[in-house]
Amino acid sequence: MIAGFALLVWGADRFVMGAAAIAKNLGVPTLIIGLTIVGFGTSAPEILVSAVASWQGNPGLAIGNALGSNIANIGLVLGLTALICPIVVQSDMLKREFPILLVTMLIALGLMLDGSLDLFDGGILLLGLVCMIFWLARMGMNNRLDPLRSEFDAEIPSHMRMRMAIMWFLLGLIVLLVSSRMLVWGAVNIAQALGISDTVIGLTIVALGTSLPELAASIMSVLKKEHDLAIGNIVGSNLFNLLAVLSMPGLIAPGGFSPDLLSRDYPVMIGLTLLLFVMAYGFRGPGHIKRYEGAVLLSVYIGYMTLIFLETCLPT
Repeated sequence: MIAGFALLVWGADRFVMGAAAIAKNLGVPTLIIGLTIVGFGTSAPEILVSAVASWQGNPGLAIGNALGSNIANIGLVLGLTALICPIVVQSDMLKREFPILLVTMLIALGLMLDGSLDLFDGGILLLGLVCMIFWLARMGMNNRLDPLRSEFDAEIPSHMRMRMAIMWFLLGLIVLLVSSRMLVWGAVNIAQALGISDTVIGLTIVALGTSLPELAASIMSVLKKEHDLAIGNIVGSNLFNLLAVLSMPGLIAPGGFSPDLLSRDYPVMIGLTLLLFVMAYGFRGPGHIKRYEGAVLLSVYIGYMTLIFLETCLPT
């Protein structure tokens, strides 16, 4: 599983780099590449892990990975990033994405309230994914002067031959597929050996591992003073997790899931997202996530992990 994590991070980076370079060579505007291709690519580990887990009959791991990754992205990734360097949010596009993220969470919650994810639910989430990508592309076309554009310009490769870009794209995709299979195999066997559910493994170890690309990207972004990119990676990734990752178990292995996901994990995800909204929206100017606010986010994540440990590993 450790080898799977390492290959997953490397493969995701190559996959995003190749896909972004292909789009750049085809003349796609940088802002659209960043909002759609890069956003989708940073969620590629979660998507593939969820698809592989569902295909192998472990939908609990897939659903746990989707919710757990969103919790880790805000609590761990943004919390730790803000502790290293306070984050300033200036992009108007990000402020438009915050309400969309909240609405998407509520729609996904409505689909899960009956205790199962079926083909209809998966289809609705997939349709939402298509609409979101179209909306992001339109927004990228209409906001070319947004601060995010210069940050994407600095990160997206601009001088890579098409043949090299295609090579990195295909190699990254192959490595992602192989590493996802390794990771799911290792995670399921660990769950069986410890006598705990694959849902818990998905919420904790797998979610943490698949969030590593976001952690690396956000920390590097704030160190380069690309604050909007740091938080944009997280908001975009969480949107893709709710729509693309959560749709996989519904489409591939429809059925019920642990009620703990609704009573314990979903409220934590909603609470962290609301905290992020209050901290970063900036109702009267640029939004800020200060160091003490990052400490609050990180503390919530640590408390959540502690709760899962106490409920799962200690005798009642």
